Amino acid sequence: MAFSRNYILIGICTVIIASCSSTRKVPDGDALYTGARVNVSGQDLSAKKKKELRQDLEALTRPRPNKQILGVRWNLMFYNMGLFKKKLGEPPVLLSQLNLDHNIKVLQSSLENRGYFHAKVQGDTVVRRKKARAVYSVQPGPQYFIAGVSYDLDSSELGRNIAASTNGTLLKSGEPFDLGVIKAERDRIDFFLKERGFYFFNPDYIIMQVDSTIGDKKVNLRVRVKPETPDQARNIYRINDVFIFPNYRLQAPDVDTIKDMSDYYKGYYVVDKRKRYNPRMFDQAMQFDPGDVYNRTDHNRTISRLVNLTIFKFVKNRFEVVEGIDSAKLNAFYYLTPLPKKSIRAEINANTKSNNMTGSSITVSWRNRNTFRGGEILSIEGTGGFEVQYSGQMRGFNTFRYGLETSLSIPRFVIPFFTVNTTGGFMPQTTIMLGYELLTKQKLYTMQSFKANYGYLWKESLTKEHTFNPISVNYVQPLLVTDLYKDSTIENPTLLKAIERQFILGSNYNYTYNSMYGRSAMSSGKYFNGNLDFSGNIAGLITGGNAKEGKQAKILNAPFSQYVRVEGDYRQYIKTGSKSVWANRAIVGIGLPYGNSRALPYIKQFFVGGTNSVRAFRSRSIGPGTYRDSLTTGFLPDQSGDVKVELNTEWRMQLSGFVHGALFIDAGNIWLVNADSLKPGAKFSKEFLSELAVGGGIGLRFDVSFLVVRLDVAIPFRKPWLPKGQRWVLGDIDFGSADWRRENIVWNLGIGYPF
Repeated sequence: MAFSRNYILIGICTVIIASCSSTRKVPDGDALYTGARVNVSGQDLSAKKKKELRQDLEALTRPRPNKQILGVRWNLMFYNMGLFKKKLGEPPVLLSQLNLDHNIKVLQSSLENRGYFHAKVQGDTVVRRKKARAVYSVQPGPQYFIAGVSYDLDSSELGRNIAASTNGTLLKSGEPFDLGVIKAERDRIDFFLKERGFYFFNPDYIIMQVDSTIGDKKVNLRVRVKPETPDQARNIYRINDVFIFPNYRLQAPDVDTIKDMSDYYKGYYVVDKRKRYNPRMFDQAMQFDPGDVYNRTDHNRTISRLVNLTIFKFVKNRFEVVEGIDSAKLNAFYYLTPLPKKSIRAEINANTKSNNMTGSSITVSWRNRNTFRGGEILSIEGTGGFEVQYSGQMRGFNTFRYGLETSLSIPRFVIPFFTVNTTGGFMPQTTIMLGYELLTKQKLYTMQSFKANYGYLWKESLTKEHTFNPISVNYVQPLLVTDLYKDSTIENPTLLKAIERQFILGSNYNYTYNSMYGRSAMSSGKYFNGNLDFSGNIAGLITGGNAKEGKQAKILNAPFSQYVRVEGDYRQYIKTGSKSVWANRAIVGIGLPYGNSRALPYIKQFFVGGTNSVRAFRSRSIGPGTYRDSLTTGFLPDQSGDVKVELNTEWRMQLSGFVHGALFIDAGNIWLVNADSLKPGAKFSKEFLSELAVGGGIGLRFDVSFLVVRLDVAIPFRKPWLPKGQRWVLGDIDFGSADWRRENIVWNLGIGYPF
């Protein structure tokens, strides 16, 4: 405890010194600017509305004060002390940099844009001990609302299309007047028109006239097209010719678009003198056909699909009006700058696990783009890594992995006798993969595994993705098993599961929905991942294998697995404040072995416990059911099961800057479908809820946008292996006991959020 007190004292002293030194380099006659406070008053406003206005208005004030983390201006402290001054230091923000009148005008304008036409804003400064802050008093007054919206349109194609768009208008009678909504409405009309061929139209051609003289704190809005809108913006354009330049160089002179230099393929002119690309590739990517009405969706989808080929460094396009004809037509030009055909990349990773194993790995990959002239990507990847523990019961039982994987990605569906394509901005992919891995656990065993996949990947949108592998093969076999491990299997036969031969010949499908794509970690949203995996159906029909009757069939001298496995992972994120979010996750999985199998193969079973699971328990240490492994040798098996239930809830909040905190509770367990005499209490039953392991704790996340480093500390609340009535262990918590801390406090260091 003395050791902890010393660190607390050091921390307090550091904060005091940092606070005292923050004004050290502030010039005489000036003060350190510490920020702005906006006070909103008004009887017509609710407390929630006042808080919302205050936060929005404070965000508009300038300058921004020096950043704080846990109440300390660390960057300013480094600057004052001369430490890391250029990289981490930040000069003091001074009161002399404050323009009070300008901020008052900004706040006034912002309120008027929200419909508070009679708002009053006053500002002043408060200075104390060379520190100053700005204080603004805001009286918004009554907010004006929309009484009605009218459209002043002619009978032209443009007028008729704008009229047709009014069903989706954002301007609603009874809603508050808001300039931001008015701008969004102009953009909505522009998007609607772009989808219908009005290529040269833009939002500035729409004018919204506001009449605030009707009384009763209401306004009428009138929507018109500006009379000076040019003829080009009033025309509907169609696609004429499409030219593709797949070898474009940014520094090259203007390319010639003469059709004689092109290969014509299904309506497209491909200018490729060296014949590096099969024109069929562009037929899959292009969403425009000659004669189509221009629309922004197909425009963006074409660009996106060309980018998603991942063989071009830059993709740009332009449209040019076809001169000399009566109808409104556009020629489309696509300029594609290739990436280097071949590349090599190396990646080094480090990791630590909650079972105290620490390791590193290196991956070297070679990539060959456009391998067969159709946008195919051939990649070869070699991996080597290790995990070690320098002390504790796992000392000396180091793990080494070596692997080699080859894959060919083809940017289209390769299906015999059928031609299939998708809509949307993403190219479908057909992937063929072969892989080999060698796993060595020192003093225990060496395993080798082979895998092969043939499958398809396609995305409906940014939020929806599908993966279907009609052929998925895994073959695992032991190469070497030590006498130590063999002797241990006599004491604990469940260890045989990790070294058994496994042969999986099946198919799998995976669906992912992620509404959080492109959003910050502090946003509301949902995530779902569903997986269906089945194996051995055809082989089971042919061989008639039946493990229950002792008639287990084999392929390549290994019993093939026969099972159906389903798993769902659902997450929901609920924004609870401007700097906080409530994150929840539920995982349910079940694997049903049948025919030639009594249990799922080891590599397909479920595990619970660890850094991204139930964090109060060691990695893969929970279950199955109420079973508790009593093995006392120098290593422990990973506990696995056929059924999994896991629940997690976590409240995340931004503490200061890139430092975030979390409070969490996790629960979960695994079970077996069939009873196992070697693991009493492991079978799934209707009492499964009473057999969940529960734990909770606190955590810190250092989120620097491109990397999140996470530190969690957790303790168990409920231990399912204890007798009924004794499983809740909250009453046993004793932070003053070294033995209790050693047995129950689990530290987790991870990269990224747990879910």
